[in-house]
Amino acid sequence: MSNHKKEADSNNGIPKESSEEDRHASGRRSNFDPLAPYKSLVRRLFQIHRHVAGLFMGGIIAYVASLSKERKKRLRSFPSRFTAFLVRPFVKRELRNLPFPVQLRRRLELLGPTYIKLGQILSLRQDILPKIITAELKNLLYNLPQVPFESIRSIIESNLRGKLEDFFITVDEEPLGSASIAQTHRAVTLDGKIVVLKVIKPGIRDTVETDIILLRWLGHFLNWVIPQYQPRRLIREFGSYTIKEVEMENEADNAEIFKANFSDVDYIRFPEIYREYSTRDVLCMEFLEGITPDSIELSEASPDRKQKILDRGAEAIIRMLYKDGFFHADLHPGNLMIMSDDKIGFIDLGMVGRFEERTRRRMLYYFHALVSGDIEGATRNLAAMARVGKNGDPNGFRRSVTDLLRRFYQHASYGDFSLGQLIINSLAIGGRHRVFFPVEMTLMTKALITYEGVGKMLNPKIDIPALSRKHALKIFQDQFHPASIAQELWRGTPELIDVLMRLPRITADSLNHLEDTLTDRTPKPDSIQNLSGSIMSGAFVLAGTLAVVQGGPWPLWSVLFLIGFLFFLFNKQPKS
Repeated sequence: MSNHKKEADSNNGIPKESSEEDRHASGRRSNFDPLAPYKSLVRRLFQIHRHVAGLFMGGIIAYVASLSKERKKRLRSFPSRFTAFLVRPFVKRELRNLPFPVQLRRRLELLGPTYIKLGQILSLRQDILPKIITAELKNLLYNLPQVPFESIRSIIESNLRGKLEDFFITVDEEPLGSASIAQTHRAVTLDGKIVVLKVIKPGIRDTVETDIILLRWLGHFLNWVIPQYQPRRLIREFGSYTIKEVEMENEADNAEIFKANFSDVDYIRFPEIYREYSTRDVLCMEFLEGITPDSIELSEASPDRKQKILDRGAEAIIRMLYKDGFFHADLHPGNLMIMSDDKIGFIDLGMVGRFEERTRRRMLYYFHALVSGDIEGATRNLAAMARVGKNGDPNGFRRSVTDLLRRFYQHASYGDFSLGQLIINSLAIGGRHRVFFPVEMTLMTKALITYEGVGKMLNPKIDIPALSRKHALKIFQDQFHPASIAQELWRGTPELIDVLMRLPRITADSLNHLEDTLTDRTPKPDSIQNLSGSIMSGAFVLAGTLAVVQGGPWPLWSVLFLIGFLFFLFNKQPKS
C-alpha cells in the first residue's frame, strides 16, 4: 500500500492531484443527468416485466407438462395446450422445460441480489405460500460472486476519509464471505485488534431502493391477480426489512442492543462494534474466532461438552425470543460460532425480529403451552395473536390446529417432534382459513428450526421439548417474581397517579350528570317510533328509485315517492 506523492503542475503551481480531482469533478458536473434515476428505473422496470411475463408463460408450459396423458387426449385441455404452444418460443430455452418452482427460483437469481433476498424471506412463509414453492426457494444462492478488492478498498477509503493504511495494518483481499448485499473482509487495526469489515457492495443501495419501488407497484397488480397469497403484504414486509439491511448503522445498533440484553451472561457473545471505523456503508466489528456447529471438531467432542453447548444455545435463543422480544431473524449454523471455553457467539445481525410487549407475553404463553403439551392453551394463545382476513374462519382454524397438535403429540412419543415444524404447520393452517399472523412469527420459526437442527446434529436423541421447557419455565419465574411485578407496577405509577388526581372531578361530574338525568321531567321523544318512521320512509324512497330504474309505470313510482315523503314529514319532531 503505497502513499501517493503530490507533484506541482509546472504551469500553475497547483498540485497535480488537485487539478485531476477538479477535472473529474467538472466532468461529473458536465455529465450530470437529472433524468438518470428515472432512466434506470425504467430500464429495471422493463427487465422485471420481461421476467414476470416469462414466468407467467413458463407457468403455463409447466402446467401443461404436468397434465396426465388422459387430459392431453384429443381436445381435452385444448385452450391451455394451445396457449402453451404459442408462448413456448418466447421463454428462455434453459428454463422452459423446468417445473414452475424451479423457474421461479432461477428467475429470482437472474434478477439479482434484491430478488434473491426476497426469495430467501419468502421461503419462510409456509403459512401463505404452497410448500412446493417454499421448499424450492430454500435452494436460492447464499454465496454470490465477490466484488473485486479494489472496489471494496475504494468504498472503505471514501467512507473513512483516508487511506486504508491510516486505519489498518492489514486488510485481507480474499473475502470471508460474499452475500447478496455486503462482503466481509478480515483486518487488523493499528492498535492490533483483529476485526471484520462488512462493506456494502457498490451500487447495491440504489438497486435495492429501485427494486423495492417497482416491487410495490408489482404488489398492487399481484394483489388483484392472486389475493389469496397476500403479495402486497409480503412485499411491504420484505421492503421494510431489506431497507434496514443496507444501512450498516442498523446492524451496529442491533449488535449493541443484543450485547446489552445479555450483559449478565458471559458465555453468550456478540461482536463489539468499533464506531470509529463504522459508517453507513462500512461496519467494523470484533472478529469472533471459533468453529461452526457442523464442524468435524465439534462432532468428535465429548457428550458432556455437547450438552453444555446445547444448553447455552437453547438458553440464548429462547431468551431472545420470549424474554427480550428482540431476536436474530436470519439464524443458521453459519451465523453461530462455538468459541473458546464453549462460549456461544452470534454474528451477522443485520436482520432482527421484534415482538411488542403484548405479543411477546402471548408468545411466551403459547411456547410454554406447546412444550408442556397443553393443547387448549396453545390453541387459545395462538388464535389470540391472529388477524382474521376477509371471509376468514377462526373457528375452523382453532379446530384444525387442535387436531394438528393432537397428531404431533402422538408422534412425539416415537421421538418424532419438531417445535419449529409444528408452528409452521399451524401458521400454514391459518393461511387456508384466511387467518394471518405477524411476519415476526415466521422469522421466529427459522430461529427455532436452527436451534433444533443444531441440537439434532450434536445429539440425535435430544429431547427438545424438555430442554425448551426448562428455559421457558425460568423466564416464567423471572417474569412473575415479586420484584418483576413490583417493577411493572412502578412503571405504571405515573398513569395511576394521574387518574387518582382527576378522580374527584370525574366523580363530581358523573354524579351531577346522574342527578340531572333523574330529575329531568321533560318528555322524551319516542326514539323507537322515530327510528321505525325513518326506516319506512327510506324503504318507500328506495322502492320508488328501483321502480324508476327498472322502467316501471309512472303512477307506481309517484305513489311510492309520495308515501315516503309523508312518512318523513309526519316523523319530524316539533321543536321545543
